[in-house]
Amino acid sequence: MAKILKYLFLFSFGGIIYLLIELIWRGYSHWSMFALGGFCFLMLGLINEKYTRDIPLIIQMLIGAFVITLTEFIAGCILNLWLKLNVWDYYNMPYNIMGQICLPYMILWFFLSPVCIITDDYIRYLFFDGERPRYRIF
Repeated sequence: MAKILKYLFLFSFGGIIYLLIELIWRGYSHWSMFALGGFCFLMLGLINEKYTRDIPLIIQMLIGAFVITLTEFIAGCILNLWLKLNVWDYYNMPYNIMGQICLPYMILWFFLSPVCIITDDYIRYLFFDGERPRYRIF
């Protein structure tokens, strides 16, 4: 039960923070971004939880950027293309794929990933008896 509560807390934390980022960045958001943000936050936190803390932070950032971009693509295909909710549209962005993902945002996710990874690690350490975070850049 404690493990479920931990993941529910991390998911909710990530979802709320992502909604706030969207509100600041775009001025509006959509309920589905809570789910997308929560899922991505969990996935980024699991990079060094499930594998090893010895993965250099730069590699975790690359993995994070790919995970977020892939998740955004899948969610975009479902929410925007299939369900026609029009939550976002990157057609006017350079190097976009089907208007759902684009290179500029993938780069942004790369630089946002360490904030999420480190925040997740410290939440786990401070509140859930996790291992003390330590990082190696390269």
